[in-house]
Amino acid sequence: MRGCIAEMINIVVLVSGGGTNLQAILDAQAKGEIRGGSVTFVISSSPDAYALVRAQKNNIGTAVINPKDFDSRAQFDAAVSKALADADAGLVVYAGFNYILGTAVTDKYPKRMINVHPSLIPAFCGEGFFGLRVHKAALNYGVKITGATVFYVNEICDGGEIIMQKAVPVLDGDTPEILQKRVMEQAEHEILPKAINLVVSEIERRG
Repeated sequence: MRGCIAEMINIVVLVSGGGTNLQAILDAQAKGEIRGGSVTFVISSSPDAYALVRAQKNNIGTAVINPKDFDSRAQFDAAVSKALADADAGLVVYAGFNYILGTAVTDKYPKRMINVHPSLIPAFCGEGFFGLRVHKAALNYGVKITGATVFYVNEICDGGEIIMQKAVPVLDGDTPEILQKRVMEQAEHEILPKAINLVVSEIERRG
């Protein structure tokens, strides 16, 4: 038989908490919206992350690499790097991962490591801007529009090339918690799977 079926790209997802973005990826994958790649492994920085349960329910392998178990960030990075290599990661996706990996890791995955951030970068991003802090800053500044950004990870925190963005309105009466939920549901959960599909296609094109 002529021709061959292209190998699926292994997508490894990095998590730290509840895993709602992981679930959005898995839901999109189940609907056939991510072509050419599939989530094959999940790495959590916390043994208590509910994201691990989500992965296990979908028969996806998991590992816990807790930075508290290491004497230095370099050792933590080395452990993550080994786990990614062992999982034969073709694309690495930060999905609520609360740690900045060093260049010893990121340099191994040029344009094959992406992150989602809950603001319209370059607003409210960089070191110290994560979780509810981002939404508190947006509300304190008084912006009327916020949103989410998917970008390539490089050596600069939240500084890589932007892949996709989506805007979300800030409404009267919003609290950081309400705004966080809206941004997740209306932006993060929508654009992260789309960006993954786009990047997988780019990886396949580059070979």
